[in-house]
Amino acid sequence: MKFRLGELFSGPGGLAYGAKLAGFNHNNDTFSVEHVWANDNDSDSCVTFQNNIVPNNKNIVICKNVQDLNLKKLEKIDAFAYGFPCNDFSIVGERKGFNGKYGPLYFYGVSVLNIFNPFWFFAENVGGITNANKGKALEKILLDLGNAGDYGYELTINKYKFEEYGIPQKRHRIIIIGIRKDLNLKFQVPAPTNTSIDKQTTAYQAICIPPIKHNDPNHVFTSHPKSTIERLKYIPPGENAWFEEIPNHLKLNVKGAKLSQIYKRLRPNEPSYTVTGSGGGGTHVYHWEEPRALTNRERARLQTFPDDFIFYGSNESIRRQIGMAIPPQGVKIIIESIFKTFAGIDYPFVKEKY
Repeated sequence: MKFRLGELFSGPGGLAYGAKLAGFNHNNDTFSVEHVWANDNDSDSCVTFQNNIVPNNKNIVICKNVQDLNLKKLEKIDAFAYGFPCNDFSIVGERKGFNGKYGPLYFYGVSVLNIFNPFWFFAENVGGITNANKGKALEKILLDLGNAGDYGYELTINKYKFEEYGIPQKRHRIIIIGIRKDLNLKFQVPAPTNTSIDKQTTAYQAICIPPIKHNDPNHVFTSHPKSTIERLKYIPPGENAWFEEIPNHLKLNVKGAKLSQIYKRLRPNEPSYTVTGSGGGGTHVYHWEEPRALTNRERARLQTFPDDFIFYGSNESIRRQIGMAIPPQGVKIIIESIFKTFAGIDYPFVKEKY
């Protein structure tokens, strides 16, 4: 069974690549996805998606604002995915929720469901969405998604802690899986495989095994100011810019909140902290041993992109693309479980929790 997949806010293709990895065979039937269309408004992300996901059919990527799309003219789909913009729901941001610029964009996904009635959908957002508008934002989103289309959708909502699924990063995301109610199927949350921290994939394993070749794509080292290099030398693994033993002349003169990820160095024997799309200000993720930020290739490994997945654009654009993406290997696990649900295959699962 091949699902024709449409995607909004597709970014560089983290969700799409994970979906491509998820195919499997059962009773002489192959379960897979075929991308029919994808949309994003960032030109670099669109080029990255085109060259890595659909290199032989680049015209399916529509690079424009979602507000300018004529959704009714898009090709018919029977599966839909979208990671609607999370800026207004992030715990790092101001948590404006629906009152922010990006909050209402989720409804374009609802419109897709109303028009095409796909068999299933995959919606993703940051964990902070549960608190947006005092919880009312997620309540409204779930109501609209559940009632969408001609049949409505049976929803399964869960906060995935990706480090518990073999991903070398402490990345927590709310993922909503919806299956059309007339199909009488219920998606179950696949059980984590690595709940014990001593069994989780570490930053060292992800970045160093195997070693990244010097000429690998996107493996460009940042040129740091001398003060940054000196500051990092005083910060041990797992600590940040507020480490008390940093000499006074190297301490940051910052008033107000002290964000924990500023110049924070990785612990090599644990999964990475969350890789973000922010730029500058000491937020680039820092090596545990060398006094430097990670390269984009190293950051991509923490996000489980393979080394032959090439990102396009400036170093800053690539850093943002990587940080905004969802880990493909995490997506693979979830979409394979969707396929198993349709195939009637049992798999270990846990109760949904968010």
